[in-house]
Amino acid sequence: MLEVDDLHAYYGKSHILQGVTFNVGAGEIVSLLGRNGAGRSTVVKTIIGLVPPVGSVRFRGVRIDGLPPHKIARLGLGYVPEDREIFPALSVRENLLLGMKTSRGSARWSLDDVLTMFPMLRARIDAPGGVLSGGEQQMLTICRTLMGDPDLIMVDEPTEGLAPRLVEQVRRLLDQIAARGVAILLIEQKLTIALAISHRLYVMGQGRIVFEGDACELRANHAVRKEWLEI
Repeated sequence: MLEVDDLHAYYGKSHILQGVTFNVGAGEIVSLLGRNGAGRSTVVKTIIGLVPPVGSVRFRGVRIDGLPPHKIARLGLGYVPEDREIFPALSVRENLLLGMKTSRGSARWSLDDVLTMFPMLRARIDAPGGVLSGGEQQMLTICRTLMGDPDLIMVDEPTEGLAPRLVEQVRRLLDQIAARGVAILLIEQKLTIALAISHRLYVMGQGRIVFEGDACELRANHAVRKEWLEI
């Protein structure tokens, strides 16, 4: 579904991504792991068009590298940014409705669906997004992206700074998203979550892919975990 081939990206003169190649199949959960500064967030920003790409990015067989973010999103590629980017002055309901794409026909997710999954959002449906806690804002951001009915969703550090109870809620939500046929590219630092839910995992280091395999292979590869993941 998503094919990234020899992807490079730059911030000024800094060469951040150095030939990244990977893929995400239909219905898969694929995690991109690595320490801070490895280039993981830059990968998803480059795919969605926020950073100029050098290389090839194909979504459902169509080249999307070089397209503006709004056109990429309309093709069915969702993005949940690390910094959430909700509209703080708008209500929870308004934030969710802004994510809807009415041109795609029958959608997998309705407003009632996402509010049923997160009763805390239903209870605060008319509250401004800016008064929500960090965890509630994270849920709102994920649900707003789902309202756009993506075929693949890229989620950047969804559990960062969340309490353990909310971390478990995010894990269950990702499982539910995949169960409805939506592929997931997950950027995550919590190895236990990635190992529990991912079909395949990639590890990044210094702007390139240094490992590809499944959870069993990563658990068995002590050298990769020590060199590229453990602190």
